[in-house]
Amino acid sequence: MAVHDHPHRQTATHTYVFAGLRLLTGFVFLWAFLDKAFGLGYATRGGNAWIDGGSPTEGFLGSVAVGPMESTFHGWAGAVWADWLFMLGLLGIGVALVAGVALRLAAVAGGVMMALMWVAEWPPAKHLSDGSPSMSPNPFADYHLVYAVVLIALAAAGAGAVWGLGGMWARLPFVRRNPWLL
Repeated sequence: MAVHDHPHRQTATHTYVFAGLRLLTGFVFLWAFLDKAFGLGYATRGGNAWIDGGSPTEGFLGSVAVGPMESTFHGWAGAVWADWLFMLGLLGIGVALVAGVALRLAAVAGGVMMALMWVAEWPPAKHLSDGSPSMSPNPFADYHLVYAVVLIALAAAGAGAVWGLGGMWARLPFVRRNPWLL
């Protein structure tokens, strides 16, 4: 096999594909933050925005209707600490991905967030707590798990250097001393 045919050699195409995936995924998190913060009329109507006193967690967590943490999520719904953690998580993950910095930290934070959201929707359930069909299309894999794996792949690939500030970030003395910040 010739060197240029080696399947594990990272090519320019790979780096651009990962950069594009990083930017798109970052925009998903950043847009969720902006819409919930300012009620841009997509998932959050004006007047229900965080800036207007609305709760970014109350609707989702308050409507959890299945799974082992149903009552826990109901207790967290609308709590100030939950709103702040969720919004700071969306903002931090989104900014990190768009900028191409701290991808390992973004992968851990985003992975935890996606795991909790997976548990809140509980895809394994065929029926909700009230007995109605859950409408779960798959008992395991859903978009929360896909996003979690994408975050891990972006961090593992070091996808921040192309179309991002990852190269400069990695050269900072503080980051060099603390590689978990890459």
